[in-house]
Amino acid sequence: MAARLVAGVDSSTQTCKVVVCDAATGAVVRHGRATHPDGTEVHPEHWWRALHRAIDDAGGLEDVAAIGIAGQQHGMVCLDEEGEVVRDALLWNDTRSAQAAEDLVADLGGPQAWADAVGSVPVASFTVTKLRWLAEHEPAAATRVAAVCLPHDYLSWRLRGSHDIAQLRTDRGDASGTGYWSPADGVYRDDLLRLALGRTPLLPRVLTPQSAIGTTSRGALISAGTGDNMAAALGLAMVPGDVTVSLGTSGTAFASTPVPSADPSGAIAGFADATGAFLPLVCTLNAARVMDAAAHLLAVDHRRLSELAMSAPPGAGGLVMVPYLSGERTPNLPNTTGALHGLTDATMTPAHLARAAVEGMLCGLADAVDALGKGGASNERIILIGGAARSAAVTAIAPALFECPVVLPESAEYVAIGAARQAAWALDGGNRPPDWETRRRVLAPERSDAAVRQRYAEAQPHTLARLSVAPKS
Repeated sequence: MAARLVAGVDSSTQTCKVVVCDAATGAVVRHGRATHPDGTEVHPEHWWRALHRAIDDAGGLEDVAAIGIAGQQHGMVCLDEEGEVVRDALLWNDTRSAQAAEDLVADLGGPQAWADAVGSVPVASFTVTKLRWLAEHEPAAATRVAAVCLPHDYLSWRLRGSHDIAQLRTDRGDASGTGYWSPADGVYRDDLLRLALGRTPLLPRVLTPQSAIGTTSRGALISAGTGDNMAAALGLAMVPGDVTVSLGTSGTAFASTPVPSADPSGAIAGFADATGAFLPLVCTLNAARVMDAAAHLLAVDHRRLSELAMSAPPGAGGLVMVPYLSGERTPNLPNTTGALHGLTDATMTPAHLARAAVEGMLCGLADAVDALGKGGASNERIILIGGAARSAAVTAIAPALFECPVVLPESAEYVAIGAARQAAWALDGGNRPPDWETRRRVLAPERSDAAVRQRYAEAQPHTLARLSVAPKS
């Protein structure tokens, strides 16, 4: 008897990836991908076309019984009454709403009020801040908005073949990143939506994790879908005590917890996950992009960058990179820049710069892991994923800087696999997602320089003082 197949989609900032998996074991049978346009605002039609190209590249879905879509979080997709896109979607990495975020925090009474309301203090990436920006800067477009949804909601809705905005659906994981849905209470906060946009447009109905929203034209079940970080956690089968550090273009550190998080400092976003539990998360804007920039500066590929980094001593001889190349989200400094500290005749070499870039990137994520611990998440092991996790320098240096066991799963598209696992769950209809095996190996730490993180911490205030920006507590 042929195995039942399910498909998972990762519609990220840069690409759309599709995996087709055995529904019982999770084994990847085939896969495909397509690119998205660059930029921080994109018309959602580009995602829809990329999805079809990626499906074709994966050999089609004719034999697939169910499909799940995971998408980049926070993106603002505005539709009119006819289901047409009002304006290009503002993506999570569009920082034009930074002032709107500050204003919204003040309007509600401060960070504690937001943490109490939705478990997170909004920053420029959150959907709620983009809606405030839209209302203030494009009022004509704002008046046309009949419904607001997220990137994965839009694609799932289109896949179903619907043009009726009343048929929009989402899940608790992705909804928790909007800034107007409460993970603790499981409800939309219409008052916060009115605070941002001035009124309450239609919002997608929030489904339970194992629900389906309907079927494709070929009869494949469409699961609720979720956000990319929630799908990664599902693909990795995270349990309490796990902290995943994902080194994509941006970086994230997130934990699995049985209770919701509410951090008034704003460092931790108190998200829900895709299983019914919670996913406190810390995000940095600068992860793999730091290594990309260093490789470009040194005119080398990533393999050579790794070799250069490993040829320099731990601690890069005192050279420290504060890697805020694209501003930063945690700490919340959208308009800041990066800096190098400790340049001397001895450290102004390609090897030292390469080492400082890797260590600076990892120090930012180690700070994120520490923040999760202070917020109550247990940290028994780090699961290291993402494109930059394939670097030999990263896998050698990370265990020393994180100071706890680090495991490296086999290379795979875990966001797409998580979406496929959710699809298999919807197909099965059980109380928990199917058990899929994930292979991991423990990384051995290299010799470390214990002062690396101390020097990094000391360099941050100097960078901020240079910009006349006070670090947020």
